[in-house]
Amino acid sequence: MHLRLIVVGTVATFLGAVGDAHAQTATQLVRFQVNAINQLAVSGSPALMVINSATAGSAPTPVTAGGTSYAVTTNESNQKISASIDQALPSGVMLEVTLGAPSGASSLGAVALSTASADVVTGISGVSAASLPITYRLSATTSVQMSAPEARTVTFTIVSGS
Repeated sequence: MHLRLIVVGTVATFLGAVGDAHAQTATQLVRFQVNAINQLAVSGSPALMVINSATAGSAPTPVTAGGTSYAVTTNESNQKISASIDQALPSGVMLEVTLGAPSGASSLGAVALSTASADVVTGISGVSAASLPITYRLSATTSVQMSAPEARTVTFTIVSGS
């Protein structure tokens, strides 16, 4: 009986040593980087805005168009969105745009569009937001009459806010 215990102990020791001899580890260095991301997209097209009424003694009644939206993604801090149009508006015509702001940012409200960029949303930091509203407002003085519709391309740009 004594001999039997010694053999079992020796076999158990041998099996444990064999298990350790086959265990192995390996390591690998994984390198990574996340670059600056600033993406902006618009969706929808505003309907034709037509000024066709006024209150007697007042300027023509401005009109608005909504139904469009934008999405923004940035992993940077203090970004802003600016807007401009591709060519000047006729004298006496003003086109304004208002963008809803993503969480933590500020909309500057109705901003007159021109060929020079103007800030419309500021303080955008580390956000991913979609379906944010865009609203346009068209107004004109009494000296304006247009026989055919005109169009302007509005360009929105996300840039550093500093």
